[in-house]
Amino acid sequence: LTLLFYFAEEDTLHGPIFIQEPYDITYSIGSEDSEILLNCTANGYPLPNYRWKQNGTDIDLTMSYHYRLVEGSLAINNPHTKQDIGTYQCLATNSFGTILSRKAKLQFAYLGNFETKTRSTVSVREGQGVVLLCGPPPHYGDISYAWIFNDNPLYVQEDSRRFVSQETGNLYIAKVEPSDVGNYTCVVTNAKAQQSVRGPPTPLILRSDGVMGEYEPKIEVRFPETTYAAKGSSVKLECFALGNPVPSINWKRSDGHPLSRKIKHYKSKGVLEIQSYECITGNIRGRNIARGQLIIYALPEWDKKIQNAYLSLYDSLFWECKASGKPSPSYSWLKNGEPLMPEERIQIENGTLTITMLNMTDSGLYQCVAENKYNTIYANAELRVIASAPDFSKNPVKQMSVAQVGGEVTIECKPNASPRAVVNWKKGTNDLRQNKRIFMGEDGSLKIYNITKTDAGVFTCIAMNPFGVARNSGNLVVKERTVITVPPSKMDVTVGESIVLPCQVSHDPSAEVVFTWSFNGNVIDFKRGVNHFERIGGESVGDLMIRNIQLNHSGKYVCMVQTTIDSLSSAADVIVRGPPGPPQDVIVEHISSTTALLSWRPGTDNNSPVQIYSVQTRTPFSVGWQAVSTVPEILNGRTYSATVTGLNPWVEYEFRVVAGNSIGIGEPSRPSELLRTKASIPLVAPTNVSGGGGSRSELVITWESVPEELQNGEGFGYIIMFRPLGSTSWTKAVVSSVESSKYIYRNESLMPLFPFEVKVGVYNNEGEGTLSSISIVYAGEDGKILEPQIAPSGVSVQSFSASEVEVSWNAIAWNRHTGRVLGYEVLYWTDDSKETAAGKVRVSGNVTAKNITGLKANTLYFATIRAYNTAGTGPSSTPVNITTKKSPPSQPPANIAWKLTNSKICLNWEHVKTMENESEVLGYKILYRQNRQSKTHILETNNTSAEIMVPFEEDYLIEIRTVSDGGDGSSSEEIRIPKMSSLNSRGTKSFELVVHVVTNGIMILSCILTFSAL
Repeated sequence: LTLLFYFAEEDTLHGPIFIQEPYDITYSIGSEDSEILLNCTANGYPLPNYRWKQNGTDIDLTMSYHYRLVEGSLAINNPHTKQDIGTYQCLATNSFGTILSRKAKLQFAYLGNFETKTRSTVSVREGQGVVLLCGPPPHYGDISYAWIFNDNPLYVQEDSRRFVSQETGNLYIAKVEPSDVGNYTCVVTNAKAQQSVRGPPTPLILRSDGVMGEYEPKIEVRFPETTYAAKGSSVKLECFALGNPVPSINWKRSDGHPLSRKIKHYKSKGVLEIQSYECITGNIRGRNIARGQLIIYALPEWDKKIQNAYLSLYDSLFWECKASGKPSPSYSWLKNGEPLMPEERIQIENGTLTITMLNMTDSGLYQCVAENKYNTIYANAELRVIASAPDFSKNPVKQMSVAQVGGEVTIECKPNASPRAVVNWKKGTNDLRQNKRIFMGEDGSLKIYNITKTDAGVFTCIAMNPFGVARNSGNLVVKERTVITVPPSKMDVTVGESIVLPCQVSHDPSAEVVFTWSFNGNVIDFKRGVNHFERIGGESVGDLMIRNIQLNHSGKYVCMVQTTIDSLSSAADVIVRGPPGPPQDVIVEHISSTTALLSWRPGTDNNSPVQIYSVQTRTPFSVGWQAVSTVPEILNGRTYSATVTGLNPWVEYEFRVVAGNSIGIGEPSRPSELLRTKASIPLVAPTNVSGGGGSRSELVITWESVPEELQNGEGFGYIIMFRPLGSTSWTKAVVSSVESSKYIYRNESLMPLFPFEVKVGVYNNEGEGTLSSISIVYAGEDGKILEPQIAPSGVSVQSFSASEVEVSWNAIAWNRHTGRVLGYEVLYWTDDSKETAAGKVRVSGNVTAKNITGLKANTLYFATIRAYNTAGTGPSSTPVNITTKKSPPSQPPANIAWKLTNSKICLNWEHVKTMENESEVLGYKILYRQNRQSKTHILETNNTSAEIMVPFEEDYLIEIRTVSDGGDGSSSEEIRIPKMSSLNSRGTKSFELVVHVVTNGIMILSCILTFSAL
């Protein structure tokens, strides 16, 4: 058993742990401070004692005049170079052992004086290069060099011609000029020793035997062929050349890669910091190259340290430490500050330490030491070997374990004991033995499988080792299992329905049950989902109700049951089917004057395959969207294109597509792009062609203008054709105004009230279109026109339906004295309205009856008649009244069933019951037509059944409506009966299909099809 043991509190018993270790010190011999302090502080309880080693030998701290301890730190009084220089280590010791600190070097910084000997004069030619030697005095510690020229207080400034080497101290002048003549003095500074000294001056003079000619660079300052540098440190490489002209200096890497941004060039370009490979010097006379290699080394760093171990007697210890570095570090081990050597129980291999069969003498403080030529690092850990009797105070047996019938349970027994205790178990007073259901693990745990009620009771763990025996007990409680008795099951539902997913359980009476539902992996929040989800049921029932289920509720539902002793779940898939989603990408592929080719992509089918598509259009003249005819006429669910027919030329259209399935009709697609059909010759002639009146010599012709959607193109206008009654030749006139509805022909030779035959046609830029039928129009009258003087007689009225009545009268025989009659005007009003608010309708010529439509059902109406001409209206007849019939039945025939045998259709439906304010049902109309023909046939019957004999070469479309005094009632939804050839292509057929019409479509209830071979 291995435990990591961490010490966080000051009063916890543990070995020393360094919190401060000594570091390298360089002491200046001339320092005013007469004492050196090497730091060392460690935590530990009991408090540690300290001692020090110098160069591996214990220091005699009794020499109080020279050494003293400041807590754990070592103070050296009046340090002596020969006596105190060396490597120091601190050792901290308490009752748990000893640890050794890192190594710290003590060095002494000093700077001696130059020799006083006079320097020789250096004589060179102008243009020649020169090296002035510094010859530094004895010293220790980093020193820097500078040169003074002719006692100038400023140092010689380095540039491309002059360079001071910080390696040798020498001054290099690449090309001597007359201004360089003078005395040069080398100045050496030791920053640590806080000293600077000057050497004797070196005179520089020019020779008189001429000027030095040009020559190629000669490298005088070279960096080593191999330079070592610590990772993360800085290194300086020097390179300088003499030459005439002054050489240029450039640096580059030997492998051709660009120099790193970390590289720093000094003013003379003679120093490269961090890394360098080639120094290239050159002038017009040639070039020279110095090459070198930079080798990076790395100090050791810990990748893995050892940790404190708290082990039992006779256990085994295994420690491993790992460090990185360049070169790779080697490993050694210390115990209590002394080297640890391999022996029979102790194995050391690289960074691993193994000690078997631990005994009490193995306790102590251990250190793993990783070392390469550049540094040494230490990792510390404590090993404690424990010997004790079994003890349950920290890890007692669980007082109560709860299990369920048929399940399993584990009761742990983990006393603290060293060495590890031998464990036995009792139930009550009886010893337990292993069998098929009872298992005792090596770790002391007791496992019982396939639990029964009789397993309940008190279990006692008995732990024993050479130092003693301990007992500890716990109680096992056995409860009934929780079982989901009514799990949720797979459901297939229609959008908008409400469903219940059951989840019922049986459980132990003492166990509290918590139900949780999840949907597609997410727990349902019943507070947030209150609009759709609701938990219903009691203590053992956790049913889930989903109200008004939506398409996005399709998925996996999981009922999770949780008790204090177990948890279980059951899942079910719910498929929600709904009307299709809107079709996508409706595109008009081609458009003509009366047709348009459409294509689209199917939308989502919402779990119910699309059975049919329909196309709708909208124009600026339509009221909303209108269904249109297509080719093919029936667009099944696998049809994604169709040709729309029956469009009006030169009209802007939008198209959309609607999909339907067995659930219902879905949302329409987005409208297509707005497009205009191509122009064509107009086909609709003006209506209500009439006229008359006007002045003498005038023929006034009027008509109703053609609506814009029927003009079929640009350049629309009217063609007027007229001739005297009895003539064979026509007079033609053109009216180019689209809004015109009147044309006046003037001719002095026109006889008053002479009749003319008149036709009005249409045209546009595509050509001339249809002419209206011939109407008789009279020319204007001569002189003053007299309005009719006589009221019509014989007025009567008859009610045809809830919204229509017919008014009839006798024609007036007129002459010049009674006023010419051009036609009659019918006025009508309700009992509670005034005659001034009456409806009014006119008829022309000798028409003596008029149907009035759009009336209110079951309402008393009054009507009167008067004649009119161009001068005005005559007197009204005596009013007559009539009450319109009650409204037709509002409910259509329902529950329609049909049976098809050979060429006979048998239809049955329920009798329609009417409301009190509706007309009684007198009978029924069956309207039927072939699929591809527009002609509709009508069969009337007084019964709620009918038979139709029809040839079945095409599909048939059938609808049924009621007949009453108030008119025809609402129609049933259209029924499609397939042609026989689509059912089978050979043999005689007997096919029965029973269909019920419901509000959202047709549902097939049964289908029987038999064939007999020919």
